[in-house]
Amino acid sequence: MVSLMAHMQFSIDVLERFCNDAFEKFGFTSKEAGIITDVLLLSDKYGIESHGMQRLSRYHKGIEKGMIKPQAKPEVVFESPVSAVIDGHDGMGQIVARQAMELCIEKAKKTGMCVVSVRNSNHYGIAGYYAKMAVDKGLIGMSFTNSEAIMVPTFARKAMLGSNPIALAVPADPHPFIYDASTTVVTRGKLEMYRKAEKPLPDNWALDAQGKPSNDADLVLRNILAKAGGGIMPLGGSEEVSGSHKGFGYGMICEIFCSVLSQGLTSNHTHTDGKGGTCHGFVAIDPAAFGDAKEIKAHFSTFLQELRDAPKAEGHDRVFVAGDKEADALARTAQEGIAVDVKTVIEMKQMAEFLGLDFASYFGALELDESGFETLY
Repeated sequence: MVSLMAHMQFSIDVLERFCNDAFEKFGFTSKEAGIITDVLLLSDKYGIESHGMQRLSRYHKGIEKGMIKPQAKPEVVFESPVSAVIDGHDGMGQIVARQAMELCIEKAKKTGMCVVSVRNSNHYGIAGYYAKMAVDKGLIGMSFTNSEAIMVPTFARKAMLGSNPIALAVPADPHPFIYDASTTVVTRGKLEMYRKAEKPLPDNWALDAQGKPSNDADLVLRNILAKAGGGIMPLGGSEEVSGSHKGFGYGMICEIFCSVLSQGLTSNHTHTDGKGGTCHGFVAIDPAAFGDAKEIKAHFSTFLQELRDAPKAEGHDRVFVAGDKEADALARTAQEGIAVDVKTVIEMKQMAEFLGLDFASYFGALELDESGFETLY
């Protein structure tokens, strides 16, 4: 019997086949299922376990409850040569977001830059995926999303903003610069991983319903779900002396590109009355609007290498710039496959049974102890 504290290694091809088949069973077209799978697997390929296979059960429940509508079609409700607003009509976040960034890239190629804001969507995976879409076309890309409220503003005791990540991708050699980080200390998905591992949260991550520090992942997650108070601290913790107000401010920057420009739901109003209402923001910039794109890329690449070559602190032999760890992880997972938490594997098995898929045909006859297992959504 496999321990619930363990991970299991699977090939990328097997996970890809399972995800594609599962999302088609949920009612998505083959192309749409491929997009969703691509976003999820890129997260796991990057080593960001919180936003990969771990998210399947969340999407399962979202679809089952009617919060995510597989047949929804995103609609452009406003546009200019350099901007657009898209209504996702409660569709799957990855489908809505990919269409939005494709439009943003198309306009930026014509005008030099573009901003697209989205309302009425759902969780879209890792923000960096969409920023990278722009880099793949030779552009600079930015991606933002709000989410269910999990961030407790500085000096408050109730979550009012989401994890509100900011992602920026810029062409560079030997690989793109890709910065992708939440404006909270950690994401909700990270707390879910600690809960699955039955480990206490590190200090200065989360607050209970009274606004006091908490190391109990289960308690904090339940409070978030019930909107009972507490949540995750902004970057910088909960006090101004440690920079809490800066993380709170970064979260607001994200909110402006997402819910304000689209006139959608702000984080504190998402996930109410059975509606997701998540909002996204996208930016694409053509470096050629500022000169020779190749020279700009070379100039930036030189700076990145100078940062890597900076004198090392005692006990450290490498300085990482954004994108380095992702490149390392891509090479590693291509060879080794992807490690999936056993509790996530159990969720995948339960989802397969719900959809009528033969779990063993993908993963073999696994001995999994499901007794007493509970999933928190």
